[in-house]
This record gives sequence, C-alpha cells and structure tokens, in this order.
Amino acid sequence: MKLPAHKTKIVCTIGPASGTTGVMADMIRAGMNVARLNFSHGDFPSHEKMIQNLREAAR
Repeated sequence: MKLPAHKTKIVCTIGPASGTTGVMADMIRAGMNVARLNFSHGDFPSHEKMIQNLREAAR
C-alpha cells in the first residue's frame, strides 16, 4: 500500500471573513484539504452562498 506524501490535513472553518471566492481559492492553494462550516451561526442563504463560492474556488 502506497501512502500519500503527506498525512497531515488542513481543516479550515469558513466564516464571513473567509467566505469569498478569492479568499477560499487562496486557502486551497495554501493547502486547505477540508472546509468546515459552523451551522450554529448564520442563516441558510449565507451558508448556501459560501458553499457556492467554495465550489467555484475549487474549480
């Protein structure tokens, strides 16, 4: 079994300061592996927009 070169994962919590496509693209380029949304704060439309931005940034 061949393991990946790196085992460490970078998990980032996405919020208002990091919810734009540009910032998320920068985070992905910097090594982010997992994006986390805290559903305890905010409303559905704001989370929906962040998910759309994340999908766009990942392209």
